[in-house]
Amino acid sequence: MWQESQQAEERQFQVENKCHFFSLLHIVTWNVATADPPDDVTSLLHLNSLKSPDLYVIGLQEVYSGPLRFVSDLVFDNPWSLLFMSALAPRKYIKVSSIRMQGLLLLFFSKLEHVPFIRDIQATYTRTGVFGYWGNKGGVSIRLSFYGHMLCFLNCHLAAHMKYATERVDEFEYIMDTQTFECEKAPRIIDHRLVFWFGDLNFRIQDHGMHFVRTCINNQTYNLLWSKDQLIMMKKKEQMLQEFEEGPLDFQPTYKFDLNSDSYDSSGKKRKPAWTDRILWRLRPKASTHDEPHGNTLDASEVKQLEEDKEYPLKIRQDMYTSIMEYSISDHKPVVGIFTLELRKMYKTPLVRLQAEGDWSADIDAVVLYSPLQPFPSSTWDWIGLYKVGFTSVSDYITYTWVKDDEVAINEEVIQVYVSKEEIPVQGEECMLCYYSSTLQCIIGISEPFKVHESKVAIEEGLVPEKVNRLDKSVASEDLWN
Repeated sequence: MWQESQQAEERQFQVENKCHFFSLLHIVTWNVATADPPDDVTSLLHLNSLKSPDLYVIGLQEVYSGPLRFVSDLVFDNPWSLLFMSALAPRKYIKVSSIRMQGLLLLFFSKLEHVPFIRDIQATYTRTGVFGYWGNKGGVSIRLSFYGHMLCFLNCHLAAHMKYATERVDEFEYIMDTQTFECEKAPRIIDHRLVFWFGDLNFRIQDHGMHFVRTCINNQTYNLLWSKDQLIMMKKKEQMLQEFEEGPLDFQPTYKFDLNSDSYDSSGKKRKPAWTDRILWRLRPKASTHDEPHGNTLDASEVKQLEEDKEYPLKIRQDMYTSIMEYSISDHKPVVGIFTLELRKMYKTPLVRLQAEGDWSADIDAVVLYSPLQPFPSSTWDWIGLYKVGFTSVSDYITYTWVKDDEVAINEEVIQVYVSKEEIPVQGEECMLCYYSSTLQCIIGISEPFKVHESKVAIEEGLVPEKVNRLDKSVASEDLWN
């Protein structure tokens, strides 16, 4: 019955808004308690679902950050990032952005088709633990423009223990007040059109005794516990919290479990179960002209915001909010929130169109053709990368060429960029090209897939491909990202 109602609601949702775009967003929050990644994340990411998300946002807390591992993770992708990239890349997702602050990790993945429309990407962090000097508590965030709509994702790990509910709110407000971005339209988290706040927020169930809490869990009468959930209680008196929405807690508390089991804490401490792991959201209130009769006129930016809200509406619907109980490597269970974003795109064409000209192989110099479709802030640091189909992230290129350095012919509409044959792989690959804007910090154009042919010269001479291709990718990568 619930599924039929949900499907009917979805049909009505789409009939009323035929000209709008519907984007499916899958958010995960999980305190992994320094554990190594599991072998499989199919259930966590709902990879067998009939509807695949457009975006994945994954927030982890307590990722292992011992000195040796942490230094290694600064140079290479950490095991958790590699796990998610390997699971999602074959399904045509790439890691668009990520940020790590000690044990806090935030990953943003997108379907390849949306990548040229994800712009103005920035990531930052705020420490709150141990006087702010060590990143064991705090928040990491990624902000971006998605088809012109300003979105921000904030992953937090707040102060622990029952008695520190007020401190948790103070930490959250401190993060909200101090994190800033180099973005005129949305310099603070709260300025974004849509904010998602999630993580191990550490709010507990107070007053109720252990027996009552466990009885409610066993009977699945979770609603009897809601009134004593600290976050729900704090929302009644904290203005900033009141602006955030959350779905009903219709799943059992996700903390604290014995490792490798579904049993709550059986140690001597016997910690009371709690919904420490949460996902909330805030849709920016619409600008209003209601105050004008009282003499409070809107300024130019508020008028512009009001016009934008009307012309390019954004709505959100939560489709699922639950825990994934099968994972037992941590004393927390992961929590998943699935959302449908309904929006009108502010732009529908990429900033750049590019394609591979002619046949490509390591036997002949190659040419890329690109055409700017809209004005954008080009830079001498812009580059075009050659990628295998199924690449995992922006940095997972085969080779790259600097756009300005290697331009060989220009007319009013099409620009040619030269690629040396010595930087093209000798082995045949299905590939694609991506134009990366250094100013916008994102990919702004992607070519159609094309075939890079095997080197006939290498085959005839019986040369080992790795020796023929003289590009040392590790050196190139270091040169590009430093």
